[in-house]
Amino acid sequence: MKKKLIILSPDPAAVREIQRQTGYHPVIARILANRDISSEAAIADFFNPSLGRIRSFESLVDMDKAVLRISRALLQNEKILVYGDYDVDGITATTVLYEFLSAAGANVGYYIPHRTEEGYGLNVFQIDNVIIPGKFNLVITIDCGSSSHDAVEKAALAGIDIIITDHHNIFDPLPRAVAVINPKRHDCPSSASYLAGVGVAFCLIIRLRQHLREINFWGRKSEPNLKDFCDLVAMGTIADVVPLIKDNRIMTRSGLEVINASPRPGIAALIQVSGVHKTALDAEDIAFKLSPRLNAAGRMDHAKLAVNLLRAKNRDDAFDLAKHLNSLNALRQEVEQKILQQILMYLNDAPDALHSSAIILGKEEWHEGVLGIVASRLAEKFHRPAILISFHGDTGKGSGRSIPGIHLYDALCGCSPCLEGFGGHAMAAGIRVKKENMQNFRDCFEKNIADQAKGQDFSPALTVDSRLTFDMITEKLMDELALLQPFGQGNSEPLFCAENVRVAYSKIIGNGHRRLSLVQGTAKASPLNAIWFNVDSDNLERQQFDRLVFKLRWNHWNGKKSLQAMVEDL
Repeated sequence: MKKKLIILSPDPAAVREIQRQTGYHPVIARILANRDISSEAAIADFFNPSLGRIRSFESLVDMDKAVLRISRALLQNEKILVYGDYDVDGITATTVLYEFLSAAGANVGYYIPHRTEEGYGLNVFQIDNVIIPGKFNLVITIDCGSSSHDAVEKAALAGIDIIITDHHNIFDPLPRAVAVINPKRHDCPSSASYLAGVGVAFCLIIRLRQHLREINFWGRKSEPNLKDFCDLVAMGTIADVVPLIKDNRIMTRSGLEVINASPRPGIAALIQVSGVHKTALDAEDIAFKLSPRLNAAGRMDHAKLAVNLLRAKNRDDAFDLAKHLNSLNALRQEVEQKILQQILMYLNDAPDALHSSAIILGKEEWHEGVLGIVASRLAEKFHRPAILISFHGDTGKGSGRSIPGIHLYDALCGCSPCLEGFGGHAMAAGIRVKKENMQNFRDCFEKNIADQAKGQDFSPALTVDSRLTFDMITEKLMDELALLQPFGQGNSEPLFCAENVRVAYSKIIGNGHRRLSLVQGTAKASPLNAIWFNVDSDNLERQQFDRLVFKLRWNHWNGKKSLQAMVEDL
């Protein structure tokens, strides 16, 4: 699908002021202005992301209630259960809190439900079959629990306290838990709604460690170094595709430092089996190499395998677990590709299905664990929300993904009479629906999407930070671009465009990729090496480009590095 090109034009006075303050390359100043990072304070926070600057924990409602209850459980040796979710955010958050409480000497266990057999979140089944029989006094939910009213009530009747930590949408009335820590609470003054579940958990241990220090709890115990947990916080934050801004940027940057300096055995093994051959991993490596393998545990087997990997102390055990997750990921890819091909063949034979404002499809016994990934691929390919549903008998469970500008959860709210249940946020959601209600749901959802999109153009777009001529691309610019990392949601990797570009050298490599040497007009600048992945047939031999959109990166090879452009579009 052809994309619009949006070239940003920041205020020249703001750019000059940023350049005066920082001394950075003018292109860097333009990028900062584009991201509204222009005041001295904002620039200082952005370029000095130290853990001491984290402040989210100070304004999260119910934080002190939770800390006091956990402190009491520690002092009285009560039995604590950390109850997490099966995605990477939940897996890492569970591990963070479990390891911290273990270091504090807690009588603690953890539990993650099976994705297909138990489903998302804390429910009455686990209270009856796991928590009461396990004689737990306190349950702390991680990355879930905001809608677990019945489970909280059931636990209370059994004398079990629940603390909820979550970041998903939450509405009144709140569950009647001891504490509900969720930055999306309507009465929460925190501006930290961007936190992932693991970020909320990290804020909890910051405040808990602080309180335990105040009451002289640690004594002869070794007080945990919180930076040691940032590797997990970074992985969960990146995987959950939350904005890499403010405290998220701090935690992610610190976590990448930990991973690159001294990765824990489980992460080192995961890096090895993922085939990452770099001296320093970045957010992209976490998102596209490590996270899918951790997620594969919950999608294809059980997420506790991923927790076991992250907790592994022995390198051999870690490598065995990592190899197993790698094989599960290969199986996940195979199942995902099979479902995707079925859908693409159907859409090819029934093109009228693409006249709708959303893709909603269901089939008997599709593998639930991969539906979200396939929906994401469809949403990207056809640029409209996609919901895929797997039916077992009369009821289906589905996963949906959206596109920028269409709020998936809001659209589902208007369909609640047609659904057995739903949850999620702007870009991703899960649903349960009866087969008999499918047509009503489809009609209602498409109407809600059309109402949201009314008068707006949601065709895909590329947002370019700056025009560049090749003579502006220097090692100084490349080194300063690295200071803007980590890149991700809310701090995207800068895109550039150059005009009047021609090909000096070209070679087709692999399966439809093109290695290039580019020159610009009659300029005397050195040729720019470039790589263009998955080139369509029309551009395999093209020699001239009026305008080229690209990213800039260092290419590391045989111990050397060289400038390279990553071609994104024309």
